[in-house]
Amino acid sequence: MQKISGAILVGVTCAVAVFALFFSGFYYHPGGFYAAAAPDTHPTVAEPDAPNDPPASASAAESTGSASSDPGDTSSAPATPQDASLPAPPQNPAVTAASPGQAVGKIVEQFLSPYSAALSAQKVYIKNKTSLQIDLNAELAAPLKIKLTKSAAPEILIVHTHATESYLYESRDFYTADDPTRSTDNTRNMVYIGDVVASRLRAAGFSVLHDTTQHDNPSYTGSYANAEKTIRRYLQQYPSIRIVLDVHRDSISLQGADKARPVTTIGGKRAAQVMLVMGCQDGTVTGFENWRENFRLACRFQQAMETDYPGLARAMTFAAKKYNEHLTTGSMLLEVGTETNTFTEAAYGAQLAADSLGRLLNTFC
Repeated sequence: MQKISGAILVGVTCAVAVFALFFSGFYYHPGGFYAAAAPDTHPTVAEPDAPNDPPASASAAESTGSASSDPGDTSSAPATPQDASLPAPPQNPAVTAASPGQAVGKIVEQFLSPYSAALSAQKVYIKNKTSLQIDLNAELAAPLKIKLTKSAAPEILIVHTHATESYLYESRDFYTADDPTRSTDNTRNMVYIGDVVASRLRAAGFSVLHDTTQHDNPSYTGSYANAEKTIRRYLQQYPSIRIVLDVHRDSISLQGADKARPVTTIGGKRAAQVMLVMGCQDGTVTGFENWRENFRLACRFQQAMETDYPGLARAMTFAAKKYNEHLTTGSMLLEVGTETNTFTEAAYGAQLAADSLGRLLNTFC
């Protein structure tokens, strides 16, 4: 009897051990057991400047570490209020999930640090691609002529020169030929991100117009000329407009077919990094005498984002271009993430940037 009892005890012990080993690779969800996901690892790669979607090129050499090493996760950042008016993110279309076997190239998650920029002062970081010598401290000290009243008349205009630019629906470390980089569905392109920005600026108390014209459809060529016509029409119809914000996304190519995903962590959530792109009169670029007003406003915006959410903004690109910023003294171009970011990351980055802009513009009221 003792031998039989011992055998039973050994058998039960072995069964328990097998059960524990089998389920150690699973987690429980109310719907049942699911295989536990492997840790998400993204190596950091620094590569030279690569071609980029117009209007600005970005360099993966900005990166000084992986997204996990960035300074953006800070408890001192201003709280971001919840707003029921924020548009719901687009849902993944009913398509077969992509597999690594379909991969065209890798997606390398990176924190693109602004802190190595050659031109910097007072939390403003700039990649100066012009021949101009900029005294950044003097520009930051100069008073801005902009004045907002927060009246019922619209004071902010949001446009999209490249409205059909799009993002991924899911986070992964590869992309396929079937992943859309553009969409004419305004719930699945930059118009959705513009809706997020408009919602946050309205929550800050401003009257906002959001133009949803797809200036890059059917042709990418001529997008800026098309957008210029739209902006001029709004400025003529609404002389009260003081701020024109052109919202894009970027694209960053790495070695071979690989692409970078610029991400930072703020408040425990992943946000697509953003970048201001500002033009000026320089060399063959003329007819842009008022560029300093735009530039000074953008410097204050860059400073506000870095103060509120360190690491959210990449270094500002400053180039001898117009980008339609010559049309007003309150024009800025904002790039939100790249096509390898998810809609969720892009929307959160846009929300934070808009909150910083709203707080800044309230100082001019």
